[in-house]
Amino acid sequence: MTTATAASLEAEYASLQFPRFAEAEAWALGQKLVELAGKAPVVINIRSADRVLFHAALPGSAPLNDFWARRKSNTALLFQLPSFLVGLRHKANGGSLAGNGLAEADYADHGGAVPIRVTGVGIVACATVSGLPQAEDHALVVAAIQAMLAG
Repeated sequence: MTTATAASLEAEYASLQFPRFAEAEAWALGQKLVELAGKAPVVINIRSADRVLFHAALPGSAPLNDFWARRKSNTALLFQLPSFLVGLRHKANGGSLAGNGLAEADYADHGGAVPIRVTGVGIVACATVSGLPQAEDHALVVAAIQAMLAG
C-alpha cells in the first residue's frame, strides 16, 4: 500500500458496499481473509455490534492480537469509519480517542478494522485483522472485501 492519506482512505471506503451481509457472507469473508493472510500471524474477527460472526487466530498470533482486534473494531463501529482513517484524522487535527472521552483499554485508532456497509442499510458489522503493521492489517481487510464484492 502506498502512503495512506485521509482522502485516499475515504475514497477507498466509499467503494466498499455490500448488497447484503449476513452470516453466510461473514463466513465467506472470513474464509477469504484466512486465504489472503496465508502464513501471517494474525487474528481475524468479523462481528456485529452484539456478536461475533467469524473469528480465527492463525498460527503465530498472540492473545494480545485479540485485544487489539476488539479495540480497533470498537473504534470502527463507533465512528462508522475504518479505524485507520480515524487514526489519520486524529493525527492530522491533533485529536485523540481520549479527547472523545474514550478509554484506550476499549478503543484503538490503528489500522485494521473496516466497517461492513450494506447499500440502503448502513453499517451492519466490522471486519478486523490484527497482527501486522497497521497499514498491512488495513490492506488485508480491504483486499478481502474487494475480492468478495468482485464476486
